[in-house]
Amino acid sequence: MPILLSDQQASVLTLTLNRPERANAFNMDLIAELLKALREAARNPEVRSIMLTGAGRVFSAGQDIEEMRAGGESLSYLEHLRATYNPLVLMLRQIEKPVIAAVNGPCAGASLGVALACDLRIASETANFVVGFNGIALAPDSGVSLLLPALIGLGRAAEFTFSNAPISAQKALDWGLVNRVVPAEALSAETTKVAGMLAQGPVGAYGLTKRAFNKAMLPNLEEVLEYEGQVQEVAGHNPEHKEGVTAFLEKRRPKYGISS
Repeated sequence: MPILLSDQQASVLTLTLNRPERANAFNMDLIAELLKALREAARNPEVRSIMLTGAGRVFSAGQDIEEMRAGGESLSYLEHLRATYNPLVLMLRQIEKPVIAAVNGPCAGASLGVALACDLRIASETANFVVGFNGIALAPDSGVSLLLPALIGLGRAAEFTFSNAPISAQKALDWGLVNRVVPAEALSAETTKVAGMLAQGPVGAYGLTKRAFNKAMLPNLEEVLEYEGQVQEVAGHNPEHKEGVTAFLEKRRPKYGISS
């Protein structure tokens, strides 16, 4: 079964994360497939807008923790990010075509960074957003440390990163995290409608607009992604992270610095 589904209708390319048995969690192969598809779309003049969504009822649970655990003690979080999410986030921002995330359900961790890097986000009423990283004693990566505060403010970003509480679709709309919220059964049609409208527009001008937005609002994105990796390298080898992952897999509250 393909882990990334690709479907082009007219000038709209729909890319669907397709690991429903793993809540569409990203692994190395899925990230590579998504990067390849985006690079091909960037070169293809017949693709004028792009939709990104998840199969089933989940957008994505973020990074596949089992894959990270398989890396063992020698895993470099910095090198992992340099090879995966950093180029993916940069690609989403630099591709000179509009990209819309159709957030069909829960969106957590690294997938939040992926969704935030898209130009527009249309969410199902069943969607929610969880920063996720602090939940297993990691720091935000995948551009979340820059993009989330930029959209909802530093105070809210800090609160929902520290607490790891979900942000509902309605709250995400009120705070500017998403552009629209629609009933679950209308998500595909609504996102396709918006993508089709954009595909009929001045795509060259959209690309130049993205350049201008990136220059004005995200001029240090590449630097931030690199620094996130350096910070994550520290967090990933901290005993807190080991306890966080163990507690997550055992479905219990982690015990950080608690002796009793």
